[in-house]
This record gives sequence, C-alpha cells and structure tokens, in this order.
Amino acid sequence: MWKQDTLELRPRKRGFHLITSEVIDFLPELRKLKVGLLHLQLLHTSASLTLNENADPDVRHDMEAFINDRIPGNLPYFRHTLEGDDDMPAHIKASFLGTELTLAVRNGGLATGTWQGIWLGEHRDHGGSRRLMLTLNGE
Repeated sequence: MWKQDTLELRPRKRGFHLITSEVIDFLPELRKLKVGLLHLQLLHTSASLTLNENADPDVRHDMEAFINDRIPGNLPYFRHTLEGDDDMPAHIKASFLGTELTLAVRNGGLATGTWQGIWLGEHRDHGGSRRLMLTLNGE
C-alpha cells in the first residue's frame, strides 16, 4: 500500500511544537499496516522537523532557548534580510535540524520510543501555516 497526501498545519508561534497526534489522526491507513515506513517532508525552508521528547514541555522550551542562543537573529553580516530579521536565522535552523523524517511503522502505529514525539520547529515570528507531505507505504 502507498499513500501520499499533504497535511496543512495551523500557524504556530515561534518555538517547538509536538505534532505527533495531528500526523497520526491524518493517516487512518496507518492503523491497517503491520510493517512499513512513514516519510514526512516539510515543504518550507524556515521551519524544521525533529524527533524528540514527547512528555515534558520544558524540553521544547530548552531546545528553543539553546538554538536561539547559538543562532541569534539580526547578525550584522546577514545579507538575506528582505523578509525580516528572523528569516535568515530560520533558514539556518531548518538546515541544522532538517525538514524530513522517516519513521518505522509497526502493528498499526509509529514504532517510536516511549518518550519520542514528532516536533515542528517554527523558526519565524510569523511563519504562517505549514505544509507537511506524508508518504506512507507498507503492508
């Protein structure tokens, strides 16, 4: 079985957001698979995807604080500034963290660790809605 569709994620504030349940709810076919793969591709260059802690929201806060400390905005040598001071740092963060995930599917669900969840990293102050292409295959 193959399925590919695009999930439109609602706009979110800057930071890291747990989106696992949105992805699972969007794919009822996932529950029918014994084995497979789910590939997620974020169709943007100023946001990211990562797999990390799904229980304690302090982890998402701390990740945002850390990445903003390492990749601050409004650096004097940035040339790409027409879309705002937060745009070039957002591109760098997206490149460092990535915009794709491939997850194993097992017995009708995602084969993730106990404390793992899918995060959307919104790296713009006003990034707007985000599109996530989902490709599911398996049997």
